[in-house]
Amino acid sequence: MALTHFDGAGQAHMVDVSEKAVTARVAVAEGFVKMLPETLAHVEAGSAKKGDVLGIARLAGIMGAKKCSELVPLCHPLPITKVSVELETDADLPGVRISATVKTTGQTGVEMEALTAVSTAALTVYDMLKAVEKSMEIGGVRVALKDGGKSGRYEVTE
Repeated sequence: MALTHFDGAGQAHMVDVSEKAVTARVAVAEGFVKMLPETLAHVEAGSAKKGDVLGIARLAGIMGAKKCSELVPLCHPLPITKVSVELETDADLPGVRISATVKTTGQTGVEMEALTAVSTAALTVYDMLKAVEKSMEIGGVRVALKDGGKSGRYEVTE
């Protein structure tokens, strides 16, 4: 499969989507922030010095999705119709699991926006808790579902 963001001369360019059909599109991305149980306890108790970790990270994720085309050079600016970011604590990790769903009706998908939402939310969790723990790990960021457009549906099956 050819890389679409390079022209015949190997130069990076924004893909021309003008001939693509306008369809409903959705993407779901996921990731996590792994931390010590003591750090997670601050999240669950609401005792982090900077405030409501999960609430602020949720808003940051939504804002990140809306800014994706400004951060990733070859992304198209899209009319996003929905962004939802879910954060839940997980004692088995231990840490916070993050999921973002982004929807649009357009000529290209919203995988990058969903990934940016998860990444921004994860960075915000780290920022809000770094005074307590600098060794937190951000990981597992991936597209879990993508649907719509010519390539159809993709879903993680594990």
